[in-house]
Amino acid sequence: MFSVGKSSMRKENQSSVSEFLLLGLPIRPEQQDMFFTLFLGMYLTTVLGNLLIILLIRLDSCLHTPMYFLLSHLAFTDVSLSSITVPKMLMDMHTKYKFISYAGCISQMYFFLFFTNLDSFLIASMAYDHYVAICHPLHYTTIMKEQMCALLVAISWILSCASSLSHTLPLTQLSFCAANTVSHFFCDLGALLKLSCSDIFLNELVVFTVGVVVITLPFLCILVSYGYIGATILKVPSTKGICKALSTCGSHLSVVSLYYGAIFGQYLFPTLSNFINKDIIMAFMYMVVTPMLNPFIYSLRNRDMKKALGKLFSRATFFSQ
Repeated sequence: MFSVGKSSMRKENQSSVSEFLLLGLPIRPEQQDMFFTLFLGMYLTTVLGNLLIILLIRLDSCLHTPMYFLLSHLAFTDVSLSSITVPKMLMDMHTKYKFISYAGCISQMYFFLFFTNLDSFLIASMAYDHYVAICHPLHYTTIMKEQMCALLVAISWILSCASSLSHTLPLTQLSFCAANTVSHFFCDLGALLKLSCSDIFLNELVVFTVGVVVITLPFLCILVSYGYIGATILKVPSTKGICKALSTCGSHLSVVSLYYGAIFGQYLFPTLSNFINKDIIMAFMYMVVTPMLNPFIYSLRNRDMKKALGKLFSRATFFSQ
């Protein structure tokens, strides 16, 4: 009986906490209002900009192509990625109540991983679309059928879901004892693992293996695609053809640079951690900066999007008169 009581006491002492305290961004109290206004503006720009892209692609028949089909899914992913963390961060800054429930924390971490991975796979799918368009233009319509586009998106969703679950399910088996202070503005996987009083060897192994695959596999696909694209461009004798190919890939290359620049910056500049928390900066790039800039990149550098936007404004002006 004594051993049973001792065992139950140990389980009680090592039970998971009911809520976590998010420390938030390292901002001075007197600067909270200024940054709150700035981040709110960035978030609203992200939501409205990406929803506008989805609306334009939906309404304009000229944009009913594989590239814009993938772009609409990327825009939806960007809105979702920002919306699972930024509103909570803004609420914490405004109300000073920085607690989140255990279930809410696990859910937030899962969806952050899911939409971050989905971003990566969709960007790789768009690189494949550019590869087919430039390297095999005569077979583009037969290769990039509606079924192929749906398959690329479905595979991206399935792989992202599997990757996120591979991190989330082992995390739910850990105990957190009395430690519940997360050194982040959202429930980051690495920050949660540091709080656990259980053995996290399996979790760290999954982070390393799955994380490396999810990051490197899409990036290698992008490199291979642009390798073939570059070789094809060099074979084009006319300057007009080269400019057309570059204009097709320019927006996508900008997005690739933003997305993977944050990732590689974490590892190529390790001394940055002496001055700022690079994990927080990288996550902020994922969830706020990159989703906000994507609509500008695809609208300002894309002739078709400009035409569709002009048509929408013309239609709105006509009905308002």
